[in-house]
Amino acid sequence: MVKEVRNIRRQKLPNGLTVITEQMQHIRSASIGIWLQTGSRDEDPEWNGISHFIEHMVFKGTKHRTAEEIARQVDSIGGNLDAFTAKECICFNVKVLDEHIPTALDILSDLVLNPNFDPADITRERGVILEEIKMDEDNPDYLVHEIFTQNFWKDHPLGKPILGTKETVKRFERPSVVEAYTHRFAPGNIIVSAAGNLDHDRFVELVTKAFEHMKPVKNGSHSSAPKIVSRIILRNKKALEQVQLCLGVPAHPIAHAKRHAGYILNTLLGGGMSSRLFQNIRERQGLAYSIYSDLNPYRDTGCLAVYVGTSLASASKVVQSVVSEFRKLKTEPVPEEELKRSKAQLKGSLMLSLESSTARMSNLARQEMYFDRFYDLDELIEKIEAVTADDLSGLANEFFKTESVAVTALGNLPGLKITRDQLAC
Repeated sequence: MVKEVRNIRRQKLPNGLTVITEQMQHIRSASIGIWLQTGSRDEDPEWNGISHFIEHMVFKGTKHRTAEEIARQVDSIGGNLDAFTAKECICFNVKVLDEHIPTALDILSDLVLNPNFDPADITRERGVILEEIKMDEDNPDYLVHEIFTQNFWKDHPLGKPILGTKETVKRFERPSVVEAYTHRFAPGNIIVSAAGNLDHDRFVELVTKAFEHMKPVKNGSHSSAPKIVSRIILRNKKALEQVQLCLGVPAHPIAHAKRHAGYILNTLLGGGMSSRLFQNIRERQGLAYSIYSDLNPYRDTGCLAVYVGTSLASASKVVQSVVSEFRKLKTEPVPEEELKRSKAQLKGSLMLSLESSTARMSNLARQEMYFDRFYDLDELIEKIEAVTADDLSGLANEFFKTESVAVTALGNLPGLKITRDQLAC
């Protein structure tokens, strides 16, 4: 394999804003992202959902462009404009042909720096987001995760939904939106990352021109680490045909030294069609159509969760089968062949995930947010290769403890009982 040298450069502006670029000369596109290092977990409970609301509102028009002009200008350069809000960040991003970088950055920075927050737009957008919340509540897979998360990080902003709730969203008015915006959009809290066919110095000039007027502000809006509560929650929803189950345990934060073993453990447990859960519960026993596990690490905590949809009659058996996979990972060393396969699967998906300029732009920003330095692909692969079967059983013993397993079941549940004894692992 040819060792790839990534051309990555980083620069901090005098006001505290960070610019990172990666030059990719073999492509014609460039992706630009403006990242805020605060997300829904940094909200006060009564304003839950306001980060996501602001992310929607900046598209409704700025001091220089109406919403329609924004859309038209992006379309006229064949660009792709997008945004998302997560628990620990908000991102506004655009992908364009390399010759349109100046225009794209001009539009993107205008959105982020000069939103109008028109009261009529705010009223309308509240309605849109209330519909979005209803749509999500009609989706059982989403809903079981949401109930699980709210109970796992109980009474902590990390457990609250990114969209907010019907009660909180109804409260959003212009003054609270402007206040939340001003508090978050501080230069020390912003990363501008770009990847593609671009020149670093030229790009830094463009960013400086757009952002240098921002004054440095102290931004102390990071919430404290959450306490984890491992409870068994049964929630009745009669209209559902299936029982949705979510079983999770506490896991490591995102920058933890054992994170690579965590990725592998998750991959072989439930990350794909050859994983143990898929093979056992879907293929061998035929008890579910959809089953997978997910590793969700944050800056100071994490969760490894298994999701499965099954019938009421099979629910107890499925819980038992999942828990027995936990137990096996603790007591039986992972066979060499399976370890190799999981590593190969993980390496493959890592490499594929870095093929596009958007993925690299996002990779740059995330590394900047969570790590004190940049890790290249070769280093990641080395770390993955170094994980042993002993590391995995050590980690399984750390993660899978009977008293740590949290369960949420959602559906039409007459007669379903899940006790702590059934979770003995």
